[in-house]
Amino acid sequence: MRRTKLFYLLGIMLLFLALMMALSALWSIGAAAGDRLSFLKSVLITAGAGALLCFLAYPSRREGLSLAESFSLVTLAWLLAGFFGGLPFYFFSGTGGAMLDAFFEALSGFTTTGATVITDLENLPRGLLFWRALTQWLGGMGIIVLFLAVLPRFGFRSTALYRAELPGPVAERFVPRISETARWLWLIYTALTFLQTLLLLLCGLNLFDALAHALTTMPTGGFSTYSGSIAALNNPAAEVVIIVFMFLAGVNFTLYFRLFKGDRSVFKSEELRFYAAVLAVAAALTAVNIGPHLSWDIFSLTRKSVFQVVSVATTTGYVGADFEMWPHFSRALFLSLMFLGACGGSTGGGVKQVRLLLLFRYVRRELVRLVHPSAVASVKLDGQAVGEETLRSVAGFFFLYILFFALSTLALCWMKFDLVSAASAVIAALSNAAPGLGLVGPRFTFSAVPAAGKALLSLLMIMGRLEIYTVLVLFLPESRRFLRNK
Repeated sequence: MRRTKLFYLLGIMLLFLALMMALSALWSIGAAAGDRLSFLKSVLITAGAGALLCFLAYPSRREGLSLAESFSLVTLAWLLAGFFGGLPFYFFSGTGGAMLDAFFEALSGFTTTGATVITDLENLPRGLLFWRALTQWLGGMGIIVLFLAVLPRFGFRSTALYRAELPGPVAERFVPRISETARWLWLIYTALTFLQTLLLLLCGLNLFDALAHALTTMPTGGFSTYSGSIAALNNPAAEVVIIVFMFLAGVNFTLYFRLFKGDRSVFKSEELRFYAAVLAVAAALTAVNIGPHLSWDIFSLTRKSVFQVVSVATTTGYVGADFEMWPHFSRALFLSLMFLGACGGSTGGGVKQVRLLLLFRYVRRELVRLVHPSAVASVKLDGQAVGEETLRSVAGFFFLYILFFALSTLALCWMKFDLVSAASAVIAALSNAAPGLGLVGPRFTFSAVPAAGKALLSLLMIMGRLEIYTVLVLFLPESRRFLRNK
């Protein structure tokens, strides 16, 4: 049955997840911290569940997947990753021992949201700190995209799987085969991570901190090894390096492939220019706004302004300074940047700047048609006409994003959260851009959110990472039908 083929692929994913946990546990060898038993239990349970699914579904491993099954597989894979990925936190007594909190922490990692419920990272063992970072790195480019790249022989070959997980209005592939496209994406992603690690080492960071921050910068995740985030490093050179790589992570990865192939026209990309212009203007406005209120020199003012703008706009979520104490304009600007996000095809979250650019041009076209009803006008991007189907998809996504933002904010306010904290928590989850403001600001964690709120934000994190449509497919009759089949 097709249902069992889906279970077989989920089993492969869980076996891989168990392997990644075991690698993270290597950091705990020889350390006095007691997280080794937590990892041992988690690896055994995860590997056991994966092996059981593979065994039960093995006869159907060569069957195909329908479109509904492909999209459902992606959503279920992320849910299982959150549950099993949270086991090391659940079994380790230092993180509280609540399953929902452990699920929230792991899912925040895999979706690269960066929201945390852990209040004292400095006392967390290195194995768990590395696992937090690794969850973000694995989720940044996409777990399923990784399997498309390295495990196509196990059945991860579907174009629908690629479309379901890769962020952006159009899941562009730059070589004919999906597996080769996925392989190039992960190669570029890995190379940039390795380069950043080397540069952070040159800036004076130790190997663990350099690697952990590189693993959370490129996926625009923002998990740090310190409760004070990047500000705790007190290393201006490292901040500059992180700024550069946060910016690079927010760029459409297709452009890197084209540049590698010698295509210099990538610098004329309208999306890239719009992205750079938004960040430059936002950084300038922030510096002008906070300058009179702070005693920093011009270099520190510029660095802190640029760092926080790039961190927020790319939805990385690193904290270079306590921006909760900055003027209202800067904080409102940051919320707008969280909502906007980075480029399509990047590891950043949010609505994506290319969608906003297309919506601007769509509105302009409609205004022209009001004045000239018989005019033939098309929406273009980089000189190419954008199809009506893509425009409808962009408009539909924008509507759903606003709808879920409004309803979820109301729900958190019902749970006695103030409006600023509720709205920023929802934006942070839906845009994968934590921290927010108020009770979920840079000085706090999400531990103050009630259990129902954490469950809601967990769902929003998945919806934000998979861009809503992929998750909603799970509720279509076609998906419910095959899930009910015996």
